[in-house]
Amino acid sequence: MTASSKSPADSRQRVGIVGGGQLARMMAEAAPHLDLELTVLDPTPGAPASDFASQIVADYDDRSALRELAQASDVVTLDIEAVSASALATLEASGATVAPSSRVLGIIQDKFVQKEFLAAHGLPTGRYAAIDTAAALDAFGLPCILKARRHGYDGRGVRRVSTTADAASLLDGGPCMAEAIVDIDKELAIMVARNARGEIALYPVVEAEFDAAANILNTIKAPAAVSPDVAAQCAALATRLVTALDGIGIFGIEFFLDRSGQVLINEISPRPHNSGHYTIEACATSQFEQHLRAVTNMPLGPTTLLKPAASFNLLGDPQAFGVPAYAGLDDAQRMPGVTVHLYGKLSVKPYRKMGHVTVTGASGGDAADKAHRLQQLVKVGGSGR
Repeated sequence: MTASSKSPADSRQRVGIVGGGQLARMMAEAAPHLDLELTVLDPTPGAPASDFASQIVADYDDRSALRELAQASDVVTLDIEAVSASALATLEASGATVAPSSRVLGIIQDKFVQKEFLAAHGLPTGRYAAIDTAAALDAFGLPCILKARRHGYDGRGVRRVSTTADAASLLDGGPCMAEAIVDIDKELAIMVARNARGEIALYPVVEAEFDAAANILNTIKAPAAVSPDVAAQCAALATRLVTALDGIGIFGIEFFLDRSGQVLINEISPRPHNSGHYTIEACATSQFEQHLRAVTNMPLGPTTLLKPAASFNLLGDPQAFGVPAYAGLDDAQRMPGVTVHLYGKLSVKPYRKMGHVTVTGASGGDAADKAHRLQQLVKVGGSGR
């Protein structure tokens, strides 16, 4: 499919998405319910979202292609953060609506700038510092968490370091940020949406478990097993943060709950997020529909948790390459309360996100127990390199 101009008789709002991966695919699956027309820009022909949306095949930062996307859209939004904020600012200067804005993206995509924003607005976060050299890292104090300031995601560009030698490859790659190690009790997250009217919708606080080998989000449990006070703190901080950003769209906000009971903001994502995938089956409005509602300035939908749930990523096995080969899908799909989402990716690599599974249950713990058992059943291998 190719992008086309809007005809005078077509009153549907048009949404352009920079990135055509799994998040755009799930937005596109939600779009017909809202009578929206979607176009995605992605460098990979036949990107996952192209099954449900028009596609412009070009690099994310191709300014000519971005202009084409803006001309085919009433609003431009994001499936991926690795986009030039200055290119989006040029679109805005020409009259295009971008949500979230280039200013918000610029704050979030540099992890040190993101932390500085939190500190400037009195939002709690751990101790941090910009790091360019081994000497600066030594001065900050080891061990610590070292992150690439830009382009790190899904475990890439993040490392726990105990010596400056551990940090050499990250430091050689460009500017970094160090964070003090937090004595973590639980890792939590919340999805929060805001539209241009200033309406805010908050989803339940969820608990996150991570794959230690890949340093990537593995399982989400909804709702989180935390006190009402901790849940209220997360909701209040999310509201303050998205308001301070003047953010439009849906945002994933990750927290640490430390062993003293303090809630600290870890990171922000300016788009639908892995920690909100459970909302498709478990909430009155999915995060993907909510994001589209927010960026098109529709009223926001209800976020009621209809049933406890857990979700987990289907990751490529550590040695998986080539055409994906799925094991255990049929057995999983026969189970009550289990929904399998495949992302339509044509090749698999180690730890690549190929899909996710959501399980509903009598409680968050019950759903999580079922999810953990399913993780031993459903695997993603490959046909070879």
